[in-house]
Amino acid sequence: MSLAGKVGLFGGTFNPIHVGHLRVAEEALRQFGLKEVLFIPTAHPPHREVADGVSGELRYEMVKLAISGRPGLSVSRVELDRPGPAYTVDTIELLRKEYPEGVAYIVGADIFSQIEIWRDWPRLLTLCPFIVAPRPGVDLEVFRRPPFDRAEIHVLNMTPIALSSTEVRRRYRLGLPTQGLVPEAVDRFIREHGLYGAKRTSPLE
Repeated sequence: MSLAGKVGLFGGTFNPIHVGHLRVAEEALRQFGLKEVLFIPTAHPPHREVADGVSGELRYEMVKLAISGRPGLSVSRVELDRPGPAYTVDTIELLRKEYPEGVAYIVGADIFSQIEIWRDWPRLLTLCPFIVAPRPGVDLEVFRRPPFDRAEIHVLNMTPIALSSTEVRRRYRLGLPTQGLVPEAVDRFIREHGLYGAKRTSPLE
């Protein structure tokens, strides 16, 4: 089934957004002919705390900076403005109504492989197609077996993304080089706000 013209929904904490996220979004746009990719930063993920206590508003601002000037990429506040934990099944149902051209959900293979801890996962798997980004150490054959056989799954043809937000935060915390891991505007934002233990800088530095 073609995904052309659909809107890709890319949810996550984006703590922080990094070049791997952008590459996945742009490959999804290109490979499947999506109309756009909508980044959806979440305020309160159901299964874990947001590391380093970085607020949804700050993460939203970092996504805005990261996608500025990148055609086809946009950002939504749909989960930030919703009280309480944000569940993917609810977000997809809401945005299906907003985008009658159809939606597809973009997700990393590592997270998607744990689908059975997601809220109402049997229904979730039937709500829309899924675009899966390869991740190191995850055998993509798992998505050919139950329970994934009830879903429409498209795997991105790309080298697995090894970079993680956890590693980016670690580098800021330890004062290690971060060049090339996040967009320059995001790096400036992190340092100006002293996020992740980075040494705070002034906007003029």
